[in-house]
Amino acid sequence: MSRIFESEKGSIARAGLLEFAGRLGEPSAEELLRWAVEGFRGRLALSLSFGNAEGVVLLDMLSRLTDPAGVRVFTIDTGFLFDMTRRYRRKVVERYGVALEVHGPRLSVAEQAKKYGERLYERDPDLCCAMRKIEPQRWALKDCDAWISGIRRDQTPQRANTPQIRWEKRYGVVKVSPLAAWTAEDVEEYVEEYDVPLNPLLGKGYRSIGCEPCTRPVAEDEDPRAGRWSGTQKTECGLHFAGGKVERAVS
Repeated sequence: MSRIFESEKGSIARAGLLEFAGRLGEPSAEELLRWAVEGFRGRLALSLSFGNAEGVVLLDMLSRLTDPAGVRVFTIDTGFLFDMTRRYRRKVVERYGVALEVHGPRLSVAEQAKKYGERLYERDPDLCCAMRKIEPQRWALKDCDAWISGIRRDQTPQRANTPQIRWEKRYGVVKVSPLAAWTAEDVEEYVEEYDVPLNPLLGKGYRSIGCEPCTRPVAEDEDPRAGRWSGTQKTECGLHFAGGKVERAVS
């Protein structure tokens, strides 16, 4: 059960997660998503980055299971996104008819440059991500009880033990990862079967898409994350947090 559920002692027993995990073992993505919708209706949020496919796969799956109007759907726009990502975002919103919440940082790009200097993302990328990603994420989840994330165990070694359900102390929500047990091939098969639209940058050598200044295409033999913050030791923006450390995902 440890791969399915992690929590601080007593933190989320109120949500019935122990009973759920014990009853179903390792549920399918659809079972877990349906349970989350039924258990947290009105206070459940799905986050989409509009970079890789996983978030839109979950949105598509959600649209096939229930009325997606019962789930808040949000994204973080840092102000540094690729124009192609924003155009793709509009296409997805139109296709699924979702009322997308777009959350942004307190400071505009120009205001940040005035206060902290130009190209903060090069000089102090952790501070840049904290202001432009993590803080807006906290605002987005402020009135939620649960958060649906698209992370998978096979993406990196750090994600290998990602539970399907855990208590995310940092945001004060239950974190639900329906695709935790999926492989890249599972995602590709779902995309093909249901004709899920993809960010066009994925066909241009980008395999992990974030902010334009901090993302580059990668070679076929490179790790998909090699194009993020290339040339630095930084590997994660900080949205996924575990044990007081910034990590690619929970462990």
